[in-house]
Amino acid sequence: MEVFALALVHDAIAMAKPLFALADHLTHLADSVQGPSAAPVDPAPQAIPLTDPSGAPSKGGDAGGVVIDMSPWSLFMKADIVVKAVMGILLICSFWSWAIILGKWTRLGSVRSAADKFETMFWSGRSLDDVYAQLQARNDHHPMAHVFVAGMREWKRSFEAGHVSAGILPGVKDRIARVMNVAINREVTRLESSLGFLATVGVNATFIGLFGTVWGIMNSFRQIAASHDTSLAVVAPGIAEALFATAMGLVAAIPASVAYNHLSSAVGRMASRLDSFSDEFAAILSRQLDEKAR
Repeated sequence: MEVFALALVHDAIAMAKPLFALADHLTHLADSVQGPSAAPVDPAPQAIPLTDPSGAPSKGGDAGGVVIDMSPWSLFMKADIVVKAVMGILLICSFWSWAIILGKWTRLGSVRSAADKFETMFWSGRSLDDVYAQLQARNDHHPMAHVFVAGMREWKRSFEAGHVSAGILPGVKDRIARVMNVAINREVTRLESSLGFLATVGVNATFIGLFGTVWGIMNSFRQIAASHDTSLAVVAPGIAEALFATAMGLVAAIPASVAYNHLSSAVGRMASRLDSFSDEFAAILSRQLDEKAR
C-alpha cells in the first residue's frame, strides 16, 4: 500500500509540473506586454484634527460607537409588552416555587424528626394507653401520631359497649385498618399539597419562556425591516430581550423540576413508613383483640 501511495504522489507531481511551467510562462508574457508603470503619486496630506482649546476630547470620534445596556433590568424595561408579561409570569412562578420548596423542605424535615421521636416512644415498652394519653395531652400534629390516634380511637370505641365477642372481631379489625388507611391518605395528601404547582412550573416554564423568545425575535425582525439596517445596534437589543425570556424560563423550571422529584421521593418514603407503622400497629391491636375475646 505504501509503494502504491508513493507512486500516486509521484504521478501527481509529474502531471503538475507542466501546469506550473505554463503558469510561469503566462506570467512572463503578461509582464512583457504591460506598459510602463505610472510614476508614484504622493498621498494627499492628511488634515490634522483641530483640538478644543479647553482640552476636552472631541465628540466626533465617538459618534460611531454605540453603547448597549444589557443589564437584566434594562432588557426588561425595553422589552415588548407581551415579553414583559411573560417575564412577569415567570418571575412570579419562580418566587412562588421557591416559597413552596423551602416550606416543604422544612415541613418534611420536621415530620421525619417527629416520626423518629414517636417511634422511639412507641417501641419503648410503654402501654398503648399511656402513649395515647401523652399524645392527647401534647396535641402532637405529625402524620404518624395522627395515624396512631385514629387507630386507638377506633379501638376504644369498639370496647365502649363492653366485652367484644369473637364473632365481631373481624369487623373490628377491618374498621381499625380502614380508619388508619384513611388517616394515612389524609396525611399524604397534606404532604403532597402544592407539589403539583412545582410539577407544572417544571414542565411548562421553559415553553412559556420560549414563547416570549419567539415573540421578541419577531419584533426584532419587524424593526430590522422597518429600519433597513442590520447593524448590531439594531439587532442585538431585541435578540437579547428574547433570549432573556428563555433564560428566565429555565431559571424557573430547573429548580422546580429538581425540587419536585426530590420532594415527591421524600413524600413517597414517608408514605411507605406510615404504611409499615400502620401494619405493625394493626398486628398489635389484632393480637390484643384475640386475647380479649378468649
